[in-house]
Amino acid sequence: MNRIRCSILLLVVTSLFSVNLALAQKTLSSIDQALRYSLYSRLGLKIIPVKTSEESFKVQFVIEKIEENPAFNNFSFSYAILNSYEQEILSDQTNLLTENDLTANSERHWIFEKTVEIPQSQKTAIALLTVLDTRQGDEYVFHTDLKSPYVLDQPDFGAYYANEIPFDQNYLNKGESLLFKTVKSPTIHSFFYPMKFDVPFPPMETRPADIPKELNVINMGDFLANIPKDLNEEGYYFFQTDTAASTGLLLKTTHESFPKVKDWEEMVQMVTYISTRKEHEALLLAEDKKRALDEYWINLARNPETAKELIRNYFRMVEFSNILFTDFKEGWKTDRGMVYIVMGPPQEVNFYLDREVWSYAGMDATSKIRFTFARAKTILSPHFYTLNRSRAYQPVWFKNISQWRSGRMAF
Repeated sequence: MNRIRCSILLLVVTSLFSVNLALAQKTLSSIDQALRYSLYSRLGLKIIPVKTSEESFKVQFVIEKIEENPAFNNFSFSYAILNSYEQEILSDQTNLLTENDLTANSERHWIFEKTVEIPQSQKTAIALLTVLDTRQGDEYVFHTDLKSPYVLDQPDFGAYYANEIPFDQNYLNKGESLLFKTVKSPTIHSFFYPMKFDVPFPPMETRPADIPKELNVINMGDFLANIPKDLNEEGYYFFQTDTAASTGLLLKTTHESFPKVKDWEEMVQMVTYISTRKEHEALLLAEDKKRALDEYWINLARNPETAKELIRNYFRMVEFSNILFTDFKEGWKTDRGMVYIVMGPPQEVNFYLDREVWSYAGMDATSKIRFTFARAKTILSPHFYTLNRSRAYQPVWFKNISQWRSGRMAF
């Protein structure tokens, strides 16, 4: 009898140990990447791949110095190449990056560059960059797919600032220039799309969004690589070295004030997320937009000082959305930008091959609400996401809008 009990106890202990070991496994999908979208990040991470051959990639790890004058020794840098989002990340697969590995150390960036070989037979490969702030224990994480079902191919050229630092933004102010460096072709072909996009439907609106009936595309012809290229039109450009290829580089060009608000007309458009339809229509029809907006904010907040704070907070979220989520739309017009503005930075962020999931506190202390953004396969961008809409979002969405309108929402 005692032998049987001991066997059962051993089985239970072994099972618990196996469960705990499984729970402890670190995978890309289990990593919380909320710091990527924090309002208080000290660093901004980006990975930029350039395909140099059928099996070789030049992978540029770009770290933006958001904190003023950060010390390199305050951080620990590493990277890994994974074959899935569920692969366990082991220490022997992680490569440390030291000061000797730096290819550039500018006023605003630390740059590392590594050549990575991926067999043609391998269908999925993900580059993962991790930076640990050793002072506070904050772990900054960024990843990008080198190969996956959502990446048709990687471009064989890169874009650079005038100081030859890899271009790490999602947008460029019109009238500025970039330097394009190619691996094979001496020229690059460009297309321009002068489109303006509508504001997205709210999360609980389940009817499909309107699709433009016509897409105006202007063939801008070829230009030489390795010579600064001025981009003077506002819209978005698509660059390719081979117009028959299934890959290219998408670049949004914006007005000169972007990511901040340009004028009163644009500000009227942006308040749609927290306005009633009647309020927004009145703002659109107002002849004096500044006066109408002043009255709008004061009516919401009930006193001028609260109104000023409300305006500051709201357009701060707009600015961050533009920085973080701009693709061929301005960031504030994307699904992720809309949720970010109304709900604030997500408390948890998890990435999977086919989706990105944001988690927030729900209607009570014990519940959570999750926004799932499905990844779409498109030649324009390998990282384009659309919200899976549901009427279940309505209570928490209206709750947050009510907080904004009462002047109590601050992140």
